[in-house]
Amino acid sequence: MAIDPVCNMEVDEAKAVATSEYKGKKYYFCAAGCKKAFDQFPEKYLAEEKKQEIGHHQQSIQKP
Repeated sequence: MAIDPVCNMEVDEAKAVATSEYKGKKYYFCAAGCKKAFDQFPEKYLAEEKKQEIGHHQQSIQKP
């Protein structure tokens, strides 16, 4: 499963409504509106995706 970089939904690659390729990587979308938003401002959504990944990794390494 892929993650739609706009809305963060899980998307089955075989059933994705739309796809885009950016900097050699393919992205999968749950809806045409998500693809349109990504195509207009890909760096915005990729920066948000990175922030979430960093936050997730920091949470997983923090000790209680």
